[in-house]
Amino acid sequence: MALSSGGHSGAWQLNKLAVAVFFGCTVCSCTVGREEIEGSARLRGTASLVQEVKAFGKSLGIEPTGALRQTTDNASPLSMLWVWMQRVGTLALSGPVDIRMAIGFSTLKERLKLEQVYRVDGYSVYYRQGNEFADSRSVMTLGFAEEDTVRRVKIILHEDFHGDINFDLPWEIEEAIVTPLGSLAAVEFFKRIDDAVNLKRALTSLAEERQLSRELNELAKEAARLLTVDPLEEAKNKILALIPFYSNYSRQFRRQIAGQNSSMALEAKLSHDLAYYRYFDTIAGLSERAPDLRTLIDDFKSLSRGATVEALETYLRELNSKYRTAAK
Repeated sequence: MALSSGGHSGAWQLNKLAVAVFFGCTVCSCTVGREEIEGSARLRGTASLVQEVKAFGKSLGIEPTGALRQTTDNASPLSMLWVWMQRVGTLALSGPVDIRMAIGFSTLKERLKLEQVYRVDGYSVYYRQGNEFADSRSVMTLGFAEEDTVRRVKIILHEDFHGDINFDLPWEIEEAIVTPLGSLAAVEFFKRIDDAVNLKRALTSLAEERQLSRELNELAKEAARLLTVDPLEEAKNKILALIPFYSNYSRQFRRQIAGQNSSMALEAKLSHDLAYYRYFDTIAGLSERAPDLRTLIDDFKSLSRGATVEALETYLRELNSKYRTAAK
């Protein structure tokens, strides 16, 4: 009887374990299923936003590209690794970054964790990963769908601006123009759809980027001086110590340099940022004098394909004079 009783007890315990495992798996399955459903819903919502923003962009003369038209639900993802290299002790002030490359991977950036970049003799190295770029192989990811609305709108417009039918300029010239135009167009988008909450956020973001542009230009000027008059390592330490005094730029610098050696990346990072933000404040200022944003966009489209930094600066002065004269 004792043996029989023990056998029944063991079977009962096994049955309890089986039931617990079953319900545990069921709960996990339901959780995963719910997350997948919610993720797909967010992707569908973002797909609708993409269509709306691209249609708006076309009203400003921005021909839409194939970027971000599909989602990871119906297309394989592709991520990019961008690498910028600048000779140590120098900044790309009057020309492009010394070396720039892009490498594509058939996976999401979230699945491609880089441990570190080792020293490259004679060069400063900065890298960035992303799932969004101006190509039809760039598809909407869940990470993109979870970004705030203002950022998503800016990215959609920014990547469409990069389409060769819109701008086909040297990289550093095109980024200098496209970055502020994307932010300005985002503000116009929220005005168009009468979204007061996101309009306020877009205007705040624009003001922060303008301040970042001013801070970066001031920092780069001092950095160039220090790299000329001080020994290399001493100059770099002084520049890194200065960055926290530029609050807007410092936040972006710390966020984007996370996981990288700040001293090794310094010259390349500053040169990269100059390409994006050197003329941001100037171009945003021009938008206040231009008849409207579409006119400003059309005027920039007339810039020569082979434009240099000097040519862009001359053109910016000409546009400023043109808009001031027209306003009188």
